[in-house]
Amino acid sequence: MNRIGIILLMVCATMSAQEQSFNLDNDLIRREFVYSNKHLTCKSYELSSGDMRFCRESSPEFSLNINDKPFSGLSEWESVKKRDTVDITGGKGFILTLFNKEYEFSVELAYLLYPNLPVVYKSLRVINHGSRDIKVEKVDVENLFLNWGATESWILRQYARQKWLGPYIGNWDDPLLIVHDLNRSCGIAVGNEAIGVTKRTAVFEDGRSMTAGLTHPEQDYGFRKWLRPGEQWDSPKVFTALYNNCTDGSKAINETVPDFVRRHAGMRIDQLSKKPTFVYNTWVPFYHNINEQLVIELAKAAAECGVEEFIIDDGWQINIDDPERKQGFHGDWEVDKQKFPNGLRPVFDYIKSLGMKPGLWVTLASVSPSSKVFKAHPEYLVQDSAGKATDLHNLNNSATACMGTDWYDYIKSVILRLVDEHGLSYVKLDLAIVTSAYVYDSSRTGCYAVTHPLHRDREESFEVIYRRCMQLFDELHREAPDLFIDCTFETAGKLQLMDYGIAKHAEGNWLSNVQQPSPVGPLRVRNLAWGRTPALPATSLVIGNLRMEEPSHELCYKSLTGTLPIMLGDPRNLTPAERQGYKSWSSWLKQLEARHSVMSFRQDLPGFGEPTEGCWDGFCRINTESGSGGLVGVFRWGAAETSRMVTVPWLVPDRKYIVRQGFESKFITEQTGKELAEKGFLVNLPEKYDGELFEITEK
Repeated sequence: MNRIGIILLMVCATMSAQEQSFNLDNDLIRREFVYSNKHLTCKSYELSSGDMRFCRESSPEFSLNINDKPFSGLSEWESVKKRDTVDITGGKGFILTLFNKEYEFSVELAYLLYPNLPVVYKSLRVINHGSRDIKVEKVDVENLFLNWGATESWILRQYARQKWLGPYIGNWDDPLLIVHDLNRSCGIAVGNEAIGVTKRTAVFEDGRSMTAGLTHPEQDYGFRKWLRPGEQWDSPKVFTALYNNCTDGSKAINETVPDFVRRHAGMRIDQLSKKPTFVYNTWVPFYHNINEQLVIELAKAAAECGVEEFIIDDGWQINIDDPERKQGFHGDWEVDKQKFPNGLRPVFDYIKSLGMKPGLWVTLASVSPSSKVFKAHPEYLVQDSAGKATDLHNLNNSATACMGTDWYDYIKSVILRLVDEHGLSYVKLDLAIVTSAYVYDSSRTGCYAVTHPLHRDREESFEVIYRRCMQLFDELHREAPDLFIDCTFETAGKLQLMDYGIAKHAEGNWLSNVQQPSPVGPLRVRNLAWGRTPALPATSLVIGNLRMEEPSHELCYKSLTGTLPIMLGDPRNLTPAERQGYKSWSSWLKQLEARHSVMSFRQDLPGFGEPTEGCWDGFCRINTESGSGGLVGVFRWGAAETSRMVTVPWLVPDRKYIVRQGFESKFITEQTGKELAEKGFLVNLPEKYDGELFEITEK
């Protein structure tokens, strides 16, 4: 070989040593990474079926601050290592490890792909290899430069339901966000599993970036994590889903995202072999005024209506040393023997004898000064900026305990005692732990204590309290596998807040308190459901407080079938015929669940938008896995039209289906899946405010 040839070989070898490529590919999407000149960048991200690149070359891939210094894939990294990884749901991918010599830390980027889904599931890990503590902030698990600009883009924010034009910095209401390119009818959906108020997804801050991760230091709930030598921290996961040939992003909302979330994201409600279809709660109208005789009477009436789970809300408990018997006895969680002289076990046994599962309301971190635990353990309490015990929720005569202390073990023991002693099957865990939905002073959030063992400062307390709360849910499930955990929006920290981070650990989320009678109440329920589905699992949304005995109670129940049907009120006031009506509807919904697993699905009904006065609205709960059929709900809400055509595109085109109306199974039509998608069937609702439910079943 001549001298020129040797030189060329040496140059090629040097280039090979300096540049490495890593490729993700599952035949639907491709994502290519390049490590060159000590930088790691995303070179391309695209659908396999087209030539549209969704991100620009040299995208920074991730970003974070270590001890106030910014780092990203564009920083200098001494080396990159790759190892394969898998998960238990069928995901396959790899982990890229980057090492920074100066600050002695590494970043691990984990990527997973799944069969038949154009989705990348990603997480980030930081490891401190040095001899000094490091401070981790400003974490963006995903950081891409999009290949189109803000001018011709819709940002679908707030559960991908509200349109926004221009630069956008998201908040706690953005577990799912879509960036849609109007010119090319394509887009990218971004799911962020950060919990509660620590969530941040931003688009076009600099005209090109899309980032998803945790809150930045300048924000009200800025994320911070301290790592001692040898410690590591795992970020929440982020997923991105690509789509094309869609003019509005609905393909991602109704197909790709719910399919991925249901199959692979580990939602607790999706792991239940039997999902509840009808729940009752005592809060309205009884509030704290409950007792053994009342509960027994309510349970009998609720069972006759087909209720499956019976929840005793606030008012059953008392603190041991509270002779004045003030309201809000939080902390000791002893049964009030004046109200329940025989304890809760006989009441629970009676509830179970009627075929229902019993549940209780418990505050997760609110503690009354009259409780023994408050007096014995002041070190458990959240501290304000002056170092004094404080109440984050805004209750009178109460304080909040911090999950960064041994309170964690105490409240866990309380809940497990209730499970063991009383046979508890459902627990509604309530009130603020990090920030309140009703307090607007951002300084009254988190825990300022510097002596609590698991957080060093207030900023770190946000992450610690949320993470420990979810860890508590996981440990409760391990020790009580059949326990249904309802984590309320008040615990989440903002009005009507639910997200993927919570849904991965709690089966349900008490989403709201709807007090208004019909027609406002049912409309608001459907509006809340539409606003958060299909991005989130519909059955995880527990929307109170529609009352069983109100005049339009059947319409209320129908409206609730789009989420987890839960009702309150006084079922004793229902006539035998009305109780039988509930029984017929609830039995019918159970049959649909048995035939189609409807509680695992929800899609938008084409041509029916956000529930609004003067319009028609509706939803589908079609099993897209089996193609067997499912549930369709249609509502006329003050509209001038008395009839509407309904089309259902989520069925197998060449199969034949029968459409029947309600529990009476009134025959409506027989069509193929293709015909139902293109032709549909006519729904007549003569009443100005009315709704109907239909079953579509394979012939």
